[in-house]
Amino acid sequence: MATAVEEAARDADIAVLPVGSFEQHGGHLPLSTDTLIACIIARQVADTYNLLLLPPVTISCSHEHAGWRGTVSISAGTLYAVVNDIAASLRISGVPKLLIVSGHGGNYLLAHIAQEASVQGPDVAVFPDRRDWQQARVAAGLDVLDAHEDMHGGELETSILLHAMPEVVRDTYRTADHVDPAGHAHFLTTGLRAYTTSGILGRPSLATADKGAKVLAELTARAAVHLDLLRGETRTAPSAD
Repeated sequence: MATAVEEAARDADIAVLPVGSFEQHGGHLPLSTDTLIACIIARQVADTYNLLLLPPVTISCSHEHAGWRGTVSISAGTLYAVVNDIAASLRISGVPKLLIVSGHGGNYLLAHIAQEASVQGPDVAVFPDRRDWQQARVAAGLDVLDAHEDMHGGELETSILLHAMPEVVRDTYRTADHVDPAGHAHFLTTGLRAYTTSGILGRPSLATADKGAKVLAELTARAAVHLDLLRGETRTAPSAD
């Protein structure tokens, strides 16, 4: 962990903020899964590009998981205020740009924070975006390329943790698959309980540590595009081929 003196010497123009959640991930992944994944990606990006790494926001908007033991949520308004306060504080301390690394797909308002903050120029970005995740799936050779099918506690999330933190993954991931043929189209209204009793939507049995390593490598490479945009520069996104 860096000191203030070390951060002054680094003189980073971009801070990296992992935003996760504290919500059920079935019986094989911990409640902190989204926060752990956000931190794994954020640390890799910060180390690779020499950026200021912030501690994570660990509880966020997990209302679709309400009722499962252990899940804790805050309101969208609270999360909005927290992230905006962090960005404002960073600007005062001389770090003008913020890359939000989102580990929880349910934090939809992060996109609105980035939009509002960047009206007069790119100041906040959310990473990974939908295309980043999709290209990472392709580059890693995941068996399930449909993110909606492999939505929660499935091949992608389990693979990342098998690679980076295998000690937190229970062996029950091998038998935890649950696929919803109806497509869980209305889960924002009904919650996930209408579509899964285990809390899983995906195929964790397909997960491997090698796939997780490749996902992380692809995401780290793709982060460069978002960092350049924050700095007012452009580059072509890396290909997954």
